[in-house]
Amino acid sequence: MTEQPDMDNVQSKLMDMIIADESPSNISDTIKDMLFAKAADKVDTARPDVANSILNTDVDAADTDEVSTGEE
Repeated sequence: MTEQPDMDNVQSKLMDMIIADESPSNISDTIKDMLFAKAADKVDTARPDVANSILNTDVDAADTDEVSTGEE
């Protein structure tokens, strides 16, 4: 899993970009990156609970990062 950026820093950077009259596409990309990071964090938080409710088993957060190929 990748390290989540500091949201206060990203928001500060975004405000600086707006004030400096940066290109709208750069500002839009920064907003999209910020929203994607927040969404990914929410998904990672909910993943063990959803897996547990579907499979009726306890799933550790570390186990959810591994992808099973079905071959053993």
